[in-house]
Amino acid sequence: MNSLSQSVEPQPERRSDSQSPTEKSSASEEGVVAEKKPKHIAIIMDGNGRWAQQQGLPRIEGHLRGVESVRRIMEACRDLDVEVLTLFCLSSENWKRPAAELEFLMALLREYLIAERDTLVKNNLRLRIIGRRERMPPDVQSEMDRTLEACSANTGMTLCLAINYGARSELVDCVRALAEQVVAGTLKPTDISEQSIDSELYTAGLPDPDLLIRTSGEMRISNFLLWQISYSELWVTETAWPEFDRQHLEAAIAEFSNRQRRFGGLNA
Repeated sequence: MNSLSQSVEPQPERRSDSQSPTEKSSASEEGVVAEKKPKHIAIIMDGNGRWAQQQGLPRIEGHLRGVESVRRIMEACRDLDVEVLTLFCLSSENWKRPAAELEFLMALLREYLIAERDTLVKNNLRLRIIGRRERMPPDVQSEMDRTLEACSANTGMTLCLAINYGARSELVDCVRALAEQVVAGTLKPTDISEQSIDSELYTAGLPDPDLLIRTSGEMRISNFLLWQISYSELWVTETAWPEFDRQHLEAAIAEFSNRQRRFGGLNA
């Protein structure tokens, strides 16, 4: 394929946002069931622009603050022994935004890849970037390659960045890859299985997300990991991404650890 392999709290849980950070941190640490902590957390990082506007700041300031949140949550997930953290950085639908904002986002992404390279290596973090990279500016693609190469020998937590990503596009690319195998005679249509599809998704080799978090209160999935989140637990907070911190993350993990995941069956 030409593409690279790159939440939601139901209404009752929203009361957690009325707690102070200290209360949320304490409640989270005490409420986590250790053996039920999520191995893979995926986050729809929403609300940068709206947060900035509410503060009377330009939208780009929200994106700058959002990068700080990425660093905080990446470090927190590493400390909490999360195995995979997937962040929805840029949707394939985001190209509809104003040209000036897109230009800034491309520059910010390039700067992030350069600035965080040594940190990723120092902390032994593996890196995956998923999405259709061909639309990205050449200088951004070059920095993607350099950072991926720098992290290639790392063995710790996987940071997966979804950049120019759309789940429907991912599924189209997957179907095309399988169709090519059928035409080549290396795959029979009757042999196509869920495993066959998994192996051609951008996320091939990664476990499905256990927990999907969405910030800024929107109650939708936004074309993110549609196949992979079939049985993910959803948690949504009204908190915008620039203000999302470790206490919010721990609150989400605590809620996750106390849920019953039945996968279509019954409680034990």
